[in-house]
Amino acid sequence: MIINDSSSNLSYAGFWFRFIAAIVDIILCQILIIVIVFPLAYVLGLYMAETASASDIESTGEALGTILGIFIQWLYFTVQESSTWQATVGKKMFGMTVTDMGGKRISFGRANARYWSKILSALILMIGYLMVAFTAKKQGLHDLIAGTLVLRNTHNEQ
Repeated sequence: MIINDSSSNLSYAGFWFRFIAAIVDIILCQILIIVIVFPLAYVLGLYMAETASASDIESTGEALGTILGIFIQWLYFTVQESSTWQATVGKKMFGMTVTDMGGKRISFGRANARYWSKILSALILMIGYLMVAFTAKKQGLHDLIAGTLVLRNTHNEQ
């Protein structure tokens, strides 16, 4: 697949488009986590109220929030990016799709590898994310590890 072909109107998605899409996704993901975790933590607290101390209830609620938060965020990214949408809500808003190196839809396994590789991109002082601004195909470290591209539709539809 020729990515910058004028007939396809696709190009590599740059750093700032990806950054803004990531902010949208983080906000949406946090809202989703709050909507799911708070009611569950409340019910758990009520269930534990007669047998546990307030600090035990608080610690259990925090553990539940952390575990479910990680799980929900993982599903949010991997399911959407491997779906027919090929993008999260934030990426979709800016006309981006996540593909393999041939421009095809990625599998759940590849989306999973891409998601967990983002930890490495963040751990090295966010350099893995900053790489998007400096690599030829606008790939972050997590994209290089997972063998993915983030493409942007540059066609202006009216």
